[in-house]
Amino acid sequence: MATTTLPTSLLLNGREFTYADLAQYPAGSPAMLDGYEARVLEFVRQWLTGSQEFAQRTSGSTGEPQTVTLTRQQLAASARRTGDYFDLGPGERALVGLNCEFIGGKMMLVRGLERNMHLTIVEPVADPFERVAADAAFDFAAFVPLQLRAMLAAGRADRLNQMQAVLVGSAGVEPGLLAAIAQLTVPVYLTYGMTETASHVALRRLNGPQATLHYRMLPGLHLGQDARGCLTVRGDVTNDALVVTNDHIELLDEHTFDWLGRADFVINSGGVKVQAEKVELVLDVALAEIGQSRRAFVAGQPDERLGQAVTAYVEGPPLSKAQQQELLGLLRARLGKYEVPKALKFLPKFQQTASGKLDRISMSNSGQ
Repeated sequence: MATTTLPTSLLLNGREFTYADLAQYPAGSPAMLDGYEARVLEFVRQWLTGSQEFAQRTSGSTGEPQTVTLTRQQLAASARRTGDYFDLGPGERALVGLNCEFIGGKMMLVRGLERNMHLTIVEPVADPFERVAADAAFDFAAFVPLQLRAMLAAGRADRLNQMQAVLVGSAGVEPGLLAAIAQLTVPVYLTYGMTETASHVALRRLNGPQATLHYRMLPGLHLGQDARGCLTVRGDVTNDALVVTNDHIELLDEHTFDWLGRADFVINSGGVKVQAEKVELVLDVALAEIGQSRRAFVAGQPDERLGQAVTAYVEGPPLSKAQQQELLGLLRARLGKYEVPKALKFLPKFQQTASGKLDRISMSNSGQ
């Protein structure tokens, strides 16, 4: 059980910093810190001293990173909605292993500060448990899929199962990881959100009896679609402004939707619009069926005849010719003529943005 003692400090990379001291620092950060630590503590200082606006970088996963301004009211509203949904209360323990320079990690800090939770913050690494005491227990955490995959591979399931809930976001969950998550007893939720909505606005349960294929909006937020069929959202987390996304959805009811893919990930191949994420789902399953649970993504490459040719990028060493033919055979049986990748390209290691998303643009534009 979590301690009921209210926190007066936080832990950052194993060092304790009291809130009283942080609030007294002038603008800037305490000495003897690396750059990341200094930026994390500067945000905490700003929050403790009542700052009302915060400049926030977007992740750059689908284009050039931008800076948007979020208000304290937006961030506090987002923290309140998540805290109410998961019944996060004073004295509970949050493990912050996401990059706090992006909205997912920053909102873990705000949730902890607003709900009087004990914050243990570690530098963003593949296995955050490597950076905490062996007997440290936590009630709540958020990870990117790479981290969850690494922790499960390292045998951390028992420690994860001590928590009340785990969030996973910033990237898709491939079949192999989804199967591993299904073995966990801790509730695991896939998040949907963005910087402009102050982190997630919808959740999808990945395991247990309540697992679902659908996302459900957090209570009190308004879900809609524009003329393109893309999701729109309005609520206190957007300062009641209408945020129009580039995410194609199927609207199931006023609170529930299926995510179909990004409008800017549509590949125009021979005049046929191919949704990259649809192909990726089939590709992930086909790779698993031939015993190759690897990360993969799909992008369009310039083609004189088609305009854009659907191209599959697979992480790791090249498959044998026989494996490639088997894979393509499965794809041809399950995809339309223009959806089947015209080429398979193998990259030794996928690049990621600082927020943990696949850097599709850099990899597909590299010509590799």
